[in-house]
Amino acid sequence: MGNVIDLGSGVRAAVTERKGGVSVPPFDSLNLGLGTGDSREAVLANRRSAAEDLGFDIDRTVWMNQVHSADVLVATEPGGVGTCDGVVTTRSDLVLASMAADCLPVLAADAEAGVLAAAHSGRLGTAQAIAVNLIEAMVAEGARTDHITVFLGPTICGSCYEVPPELQARTAERTPEAASTTRQGTTGVDMLAAVTAQLRGAGVDNITSDGRCTLESTELFSHRRDAPTGRFASFIWRD
Repeated sequence: MGNVIDLGSGVRAAVTERKGGVSVPPFDSLNLGLGTGDSREAVLANRRSAAEDLGFDIDRTVWMNQVHSADVLVATEPGGVGTCDGVVTTRSDLVLASMAADCLPVLAADAEAGVLAAAHSGRLGTAQAIAVNLIEAMVAEGARTDHITVFLGPTICGSCYEVPPELQARTAERTPEAASTTRQGTTGVDMLAAVTAQLRGAGVDNITSDGRCTLESTELFSHRRDAPTGRFASFIWRD
């Protein structure tokens, strides 16, 4: 289903994959996304199974109603935190989730301050620098930028993510690193490069990434490759 990644000081992260669930095509099989057209019962069963496999209780999880915004909310209890694309918590018992199928998951922690965060940075969120908003929200809750560790999940790469020239220009207006050239020689967007640049500009240097392209990696869901399809989750939590 996915491997647990040690981010240090008791902080864990994980990215789920496609196999290991009960959803039927085209959502096969470990679809964790409600609102995809899949059976609600199947998605909830998949979420329970994924959490058990990764070693935490699904009832600890915070879920966002993601809408490609740059809004960040603070979670004080498990369950639905509301409509946003970034969430921060200081509760040590909560698990934060970011859903994706080509967009970039952002997981962040200041373990010393006890602040965890997760975001969903799609093209619109990247254009609006949601990753910067996430870091600012963490600092407001007591984190220090030089103590923050960030893990960037799988996303469609800049060599695959073709967009029209006008969309590329809008996405790269604030962050020039967002502009890429695809393998076909057309205009593209590189969300991983853009968000990395945004985080460094915000003072965060400890950044690692999954490195996989969702469109090229068939073990992951990709909306551009397979729509309609499911969603994988990137989780961050403390032991």
